[in-house]
Formats: sequence, structure tokens, C-alpha cells
Amino acid sequence: MASDSKIHIFEEVAKHNKTKDCWLIISGKVYDVTPFMDDHPGGDEVLLSATGKDATNDFEDVGHSDAAREMMEKYYIGEIDSATVPLKRTYIAPQQATYNQDKTSEFVIKILQFLVPLLILGLAFAVRHFTKKE
Repeated sequence: MASDSKIHIFEEVAKHNKTKDCWLIISGKVYDVTPFMDDHPGGDEVLLSATGKDATNDFEDVGHSDAAREMMEKYYIGEIDSATVPLKRTYIAPQQATYNQDKTSEFVIKILQFLVPLLILGLAFAVRHFTKKE
């Protein structure tokens, strides 16, 4: 780690929340994990979900190995100004899927998923019954 580490403010770090530009705050340190996105065993979604907040608890809850902790050193880019980190993360509601008022197509699909296997089964029994030699 560099001895002259840069101090980052929370708002600056929170802007880096995309697959091609991902920064995390863990234990008061800032890491640019962008090069590691494709290699993370949990997938890039795990890293992206930890952006825009102090990800220390998320990191510690998983129980990372010593090798993973050592690997973090190459992604270290500085310290976080703890005065700029909000005490409580503001809740951002997930985007809702658009409401489909016309449910008929979904209903037809569900009925077909039920009836088609029954029709195949009935056809199999009919073929067996009529082709059976007595």
C-alpha cells in the first residue's frame, strides 16, 4: 500500500458504481475493484451491490480467506474521509416492473403448460390401448 494515501470523500466514491468503474469502501479504505469484476468468485453483482455504502459488514460476513485479504492490497487507492460517510444509507426503492393489465397471454400459457402434458399422456394411453394385441 502507498504511504501517501489519498483521502476520498463518500460522494466521490459512491459515483463509481458500474461494472466498468467500481469502487468499494472496506474498513475505512477505498478499493478500485474494477479489474477484479470478472474474476470475483461471487460474480460482479455481489461487488456492485456493495457500492455506494460502507461494505465492511458485507465483506466480513462472507468470511474471506487470508489470500483474498492479501489480494485487496493491489486494488487499494486511498482512505475514506469518515466524516463524509452517512450513518444510515438512504433507501432507494428498486424499480418496479411495468404492470401488465392484459394478463390473458400469461393465463393461456399457464393453461397450456398444464393441458399439453395431459394431452400427450392421454394420447400415449390411447395409442397403447388401440395397438395392443389381445
